[in-house]
Amino acid sequence: MAALVGFFSYLLNIFYNFTSSIGFPNYGLAIILLTIIIKTILFPLTYKQMASMRKMADLNPKIKELQTKYKAQPEKANAEVMKLYQEHKVNPLSGCLPLVIQMPVFIGLYRTLATPGIFRHNPMFLGVNLTITHNIIFAVLAAITTFLQSKFSGTNPNDPTFKTMLYVMPVFLAYISYTVPAGLALYWVVMNTMSILQQLWINKRIGKLAVQKA
Repeated sequence: MAALVGFFSYLLNIFYNFTSSIGFPNYGLAIILLTIIIKTILFPLTYKQMASMRKMADLNPKIKELQTKYKAQPEKANAEVMKLYQEHKVNPLSGCLPLVIQMPVFIGLYRTLATPGIFRHNPMFLGVNLTITHNIIFAVLAAITTFLQSKFSGTNPNDPTFKTMLYVMPVFLAYISYTVPAGLALYWVVMNTMSILQQLWINKRIGKLAVQKA
């Protein structure tokens, strides 16, 4: 864990030095730049994840038909659903890999920001100490961006599970963001914001491809 903290401390100071070189020395900007780079590197995986989620949402009516048709045969229903996924080249597990990759980043940043004296310079950003917990503004922003990200995901809005998660997840993420260092909450807000922009672009692209194939 010490190696992970050292690595992220090193990265943050590299980006801090970059912000200094352009006349805006700030660890908040360093975190934003780090987040943008991470999200950009992960975009190929994110694209597959978001595109798959969108396709799964489009297949929901057919899935419900199969589940109704084979209501008395759960195994048959599952087999037919998997066959449907294969026909449309949808992988229901594709959303796991980006999350798995992001976990070390989340943990590394958390331990780094929670380590006393880790920053060589002032850790303030927009009047907020990035090493201190219980920042309500970033917590609220985390909730809003989480809600919007789910809203634009393309998941069937009539799905009861989706409706529940649409409102439960923002509250949960707001609580988590409130209890972790503000710098980590900032990372989450920027990550969500980029996910929203990427999702809107992917939705538009998938819509164009659907029109071309029609």
